[in-house]
Amino acid sequence: MKKISLSVIFLFGIFLFSFGQNFWIQKDSVNGSGKGSCSNFILFNEGYILGGLDDFSFKRKMYSYSPFQNDWDSELSIGGLNNDGLERASASSFSINNKGYLCLGQGSSSAYLNDLWEFNPETQSWTQKADFIGTARKQAVSFSINNFGYVGTGQDATGLKKDFYKYDPLLNVWTQLSDFAGTARRQAVGFSMDGNAFVGTGDDGVLQNDFWMYVGLTDTWIQKANFPGTPRAGATGWGTFPTAYIATGEDVNFEFKKDVWEYNYFLNSWVQVADLMGPARKNAVSFAIDGIGYLGTGYNGVFLDDFYAYYGIVGTEEIENNFTSTIFPNPAKELVYVQMDLENISDLTLQLFSITGTNVTSAITYVIKEKTMEVNISNLQSGNYYYELKNQKSTHKSTGKLMIL
Repeated sequence: MKKISLSVIFLFGIFLFSFGQNFWIQKDSVNGSGKGSCSNFILFNEGYILGGLDDFSFKRKMYSYSPFQNDWDSELSIGGLNNDGLERASASSFSINNKGYLCLGQGSSSAYLNDLWEFNPETQSWTQKADFIGTARKQAVSFSINNFGYVGTGQDATGLKKDFYKYDPLLNVWTQLSDFAGTARRQAVGFSMDGNAFVGTGDDGVLQNDFWMYVGLTDTWIQKANFPGTPRAGATGWGTFPTAYIATGEDVNFEFKKDVWEYNYFLNSWVQVADLMGPARKNAVSFAIDGIGYLGTGYNGVFLDDFYAYYGIVGTEEIENNFTSTIFPNPAKELVYVQMDLENISDLTLQLFSITGTNVTSAITYVIKEKTMEVNISNLQSGNYYYELKNQKSTHKSTGKLMIL
């Protein structure tokens, strides 16, 4: 075998990130048979895929993926070594404080499940936790925000649902929240991104393309720009702030999809990006690690085990062009200062957005002094905000958070 020098690898990496924006790379296939309707979570910057359905049965196996090694490892099956009967598909999952959680779904012994299980990677153990307090169901959405898990929508024995619940891992308690503001549905996309969550698409009897943001601090739903792809169910999505992605699924013509769409939080708008390089599919899994999206498994007439990484436009721009900014004091009441590591900041502009995505820049004033911006925020209400700095050509940009007291 020929040896490749480190210098060649380094130069290839520079070429990749300098010229290769908006592209997919095939990665190591997921262990085990091809499967769909799996669940997933992230622990210690590794992606976990568990459960699902293949040609023969529901599954309870779990595998972890290391982006650094581009390799899958077998992990402890759902429930542990001696818990046969916990196999399932179309379940809900999330991670909190470096522990993974799996609940609900459909199994070989029950069409609708309501149990909750916690996986601790440090002790390599599964522990059963408090049952979900809503009706037993499958095909619900799930995500985590600020150390709480959230589960809602889906299908139970009576039909489609729109109720939503929060799980507190410290108290091991579920609490009912405000209903999802869209229609009751199953097989929607749900994911969190930097303190908020997003739910969209799905099947309410008619395939949908609406898109909603959930603000956990206020337990409120805000409708955002509709997903511009064809209405669909069984799609998948992930977030790498300030952008999010929805990909794949099945449309009203029973056509499996491979298109990918990028949502911009600041602009509340969508653009189509590079199609998935693998075959079209539904019921895939996806997650993001270090700004890179990963997508794999699913079904398109056959069950799939392939796996891909997506390097987005924003991700590569961050490597090439972005700069570091620091805002202080933070939290603040009246004045804040933004420091930047650019030589020239004279053409930078500052925009400020509320946590709900509203542009509130008109309520602030700022002046530039050498490498520092002095910003007057005295006209804004207390709360959490995002700021975005960029020059006129958007070749330099930086974002961050601000809390106003």
